[in-house]
Amino acid sequence: MQASTLQSKFIRIRSNKIFELLVITVIIFSALLVGAKTYEISDTAQTALLFMDWFITIFFLTEITIRFVAEPRKLDFFKNFWNLFDTLIVVISIIPADNTDMAIIARLVRVFRVLRMISIIPELRLLLTSLIKAMPQLGYVMLLMFIIFYIYAAIGSTLFEDINPNLWGDITISMLTLFRVMTFEDWTDVMYETMTVYPLSWIFYLTFIFLSAFAFLNMVIGIVVNVMEQENAKDRAERMEASGEPTIQDLSEQLADIQKQLTELSKDKK
Repeated sequence: MQASTLQSKFIRIRSNKIFELLVITVIIFSALLVGAKTYEISDTAQTALLFMDWFITIFFLTEITIRFVAEPRKLDFFKNFWNLFDTLIVVISIIPADNTDMAIIARLVRVFRVLRMISIIPELRLLLTSLIKAMPQLGYVMLLMFIIFYIYAAIGSTLFEDINPNLWGDITISMLTLFRVMTFEDWTDVMYETMTVYPLSWIFYLTFIFLSAFAFLNMVIGIVVNVMEQENAKDRAERMEASGEPTIQDLSEQLADIQKQLTELSKDKK
């Protein structure tokens, strides 16, 4: 009975918005702490930062413990990827960041504590999930973009190698140059240099920019937005189902049943 009471208290703490805001605040403070360590500071400040770092680690360990105890089924806690990720980050953060062989790993893990912001804020989790699920479709777009890059790099290396070997010496250097053109990093300087020998070479650059920077970029945005809409719809349906509200699928099934009943009634009248 006492364990059940303790669990219910932890459930209320875990669901409390103030507690969530406190966790987010500590995560942000942890990120600022990592940035502060990159500056040259006095020994006193270094000691203060060390104590702050241990306070943040203890806080995260306490927060994970509260979430674990509040979970009705303990094994289900680790079936959730984000719970497993948070636990791993917190456990590795306990490693002392002194002059040991594990010091570098410990410092890197402390940097990755900022990623806990994603596990805490549902909207960020939705964005990351949508991006991951869009990867298979984005892979085909990236493959097509690589083909375009390769073709244009071969053409550029063939035509412009004698003009500037540093930019068009071989196909790999040409692809780097084309990436510079795609990102609009002083691309006009590259174009004007080749136009002194090939006045119509502007066609080469404009068509490449249209394909890479405009067409492919819009395709990537379209795929990501489409997947995000699907994930938003799925998330809304799950929340409605959890709250007991009828989902769109339920309403569609009810409407189909009503239409079926009306059809049967009309047949009976005939």
